[in-house]
Amino acid sequence: MDHSKNSVIDSLTGSFLLSTSKMPDPRFAEQVIYICSHGHEGAVGIAINKPNPQLFLKEVLVANGLPVPDDLTVPVYIGGPVEPNSAFILYRSDYETEHHVEVSATVYLSRNTTVLDDIAHERGPKKFLFAVGYTGWGPGQLEQELMSQGWLVIPAEDSIIFDIPDEEKWVQAAAFHGIDISTFQDCIGNA
Repeated sequence: MDHSKNSVIDSLTGSFLLSTSKMPDPRFAEQVIYICSHGHEGAVGIAINKPNPQLFLKEVLVANGLPVPDDLTVPVYIGGPVEPNSAFILYRSDYETEHHVEVSATVYLSRNTTVLDDIAHERGPKKFLFAVGYTGWGPGQLEQELMSQGWLVIPAEDSIIFDIPDEEKWVQAAAFHGIDISTFQDCIGNA
């Protein structure tokens, strides 16, 4: 069995997709998508710089009958247009729980309600991003979009996900790799 093809297909897991000026879909303008899985069946990513201005995690906790830590002021992110009522939590791997996807050695993804319960009881991950919905591509669809130059693929950096203000993530993710995304016009490729 030829495993070399599989390693190429899986290579975008743990990468960022940054929309470029050639992005035809206005919903993805100035977006940073963190690719959580990519393989033969397609790809799944979470938008990490699109907070919902009208929904905060404390409201989600209250709606689920959970306590709200005093200093909790984090937004709920719009992870993408697919399954907008499903919740996803990206978090640093120094917090451990069952039922997670290891996106990278340092970032996990989970839909496990235990993570939300742990956050409510102040024993959850210190660094996390709570999103509803995700961005998805069918088999070969993302590869086609990459050829149309709507996305720039770069290695992901945890600090961009968890530490940089949302309005700066798109520019800072590119700048981390020496790219001025606001003037980026070249062919799509890997940084």
